[in-house]
Formats: sequence, C-alpha cells, structure tokens
Amino acid sequence: MSGQTDGPHRPELSWREGRTPVSARFDDPYFSLEDGLNETRHVFLAGNDLPDRFRPGFHIAELGFGTGLNLLAALHAWRTSGTEGPLHYTTFEAYPMTPEDMIRAQSAFPELGDVAEDLAPLWGAEAISRPDLELRIILGDARETLAQWEGRADAWFLDGFAPARNPELWGPDLMRAVHDHTAGDGTAATYTAAGHVRRALADAGFEVTRHPGHGRKRHMTRARKP
Repeated sequence: MSGQTDGPHRPELSWREGRTPVSARFDDPYFSLEDGLNETRHVFLAGNDLPDRFRPGFHIAELGFGTGLNLLAALHAWRTSGTEGPLHYTTFEAYPMTPEDMIRAQSAFPELGDVAEDLAPLWGAEAISRPDLELRIILGDARETLAQWEGRADAWFLDGFAPARNPELWGPDLMRAVHDHTAGDGTAATYTAAGHVRRALADAGFEVTRHPGHGRKRHMTRARKP
C-alpha cells in the first residue's frame, strides 16, 4: 500500500434504505437499487466476456471507481477462476468516497464479504499491491488524467453516472482516449445504450453492439477494438 490521497474532493452522499449511496452532485445512485452486484456481473463482467478471457497479466481499466463494487466483483471472479498472478486494475475517479463510506456501501453485498474484508484496511491508498491484485486509483478529471496514462487495458468498465447527469465522462474526446488506451482485440462495456455514447465509441474506432440490459434497463452497450 502506498500514496495516501492528499485532500481529495469527496462526494456529498445521501443513503437510500441506509445501504445505497446516492450522489448529491449527480442525483444518481452508485449502483442499481434492485441488485447492484448482478448488474455489475451482467454489464461489466459478462459484457467483457469475463471471466472467460482472464489470463495472467490481464488488465481492467475503469471510468468511475465509486464504491469499489466493480473491483470486488472482478477480483472475486479472478480468484474463482484460479488465474495465476495478480489482476491488474486501473481506475479513474474524480470524487473518491471515504473508506468508511466505501465499507458501508460494500456491506450490502455479503457474497463479496471475503474480498471486501481483505481490502477494507487498505482503502484510502492510491495504489494497492497484493499477490492477486495490482490496483491503481488515479484521482482527478479523467478527461485530463487518462491522456497521461501510459497503460492499455484488455477490458474497460465505463461506469460514470448517467450520461444525462454526468455528460463530461461520456464525451467523444474521452471515448477516443479510451480507445487509444485499449489493447488490440480489447473490449469495453457500459450499462448505457444512449445513442450519443454509442456513436462516440464507434467514431473512436470501436465495433459497437447493443445487448439486453439488466433489470429494467432494456439495453446496454458492448464495444470491441478490432
């Protein structure tokens, strides 16, 4: 563990039923009110053909770290798959939650309790290194920080707040940066099927397809870099 965050901009939260955090800035919950874990598995894991594509050195990148739910689900799948070495995971977040709020939100998913318990003492760091995880949390506006990142991801979790509420995280320039930081034959997935998001991904160079969404959401988006 290294690099404690220095005065980050914390989100203002309200809590629905005491367990689901809602962003006051974007008026949007951090995960599905119905079943956040199953949505994560449907959209971000299955949407990127995971865990089938896992291999040693696999790298996931993410826009919007939030509660860390996507990381917990991915690491749980990684452990279950038995893939050797650490999962590499880079996430971009402008408004990091406090460790206390993250732990509170994650407690809604007892199925991930073992993973959550392992990582709970480490939250607050910008880098976490464990035998099965190499995590880097890059703080700041992704429109600036992603362009400076030197990595390339095998799979992207595009998990900003809803495009209508958080358009900055879905613009053409940022989707182009996502494409440029994706490995060949890499993929991206998101819960939104908004037309302008799909067009931005296609214009960036992805092959974009629409698929059934989770729960009440009719559609989601998958993308692949040829």
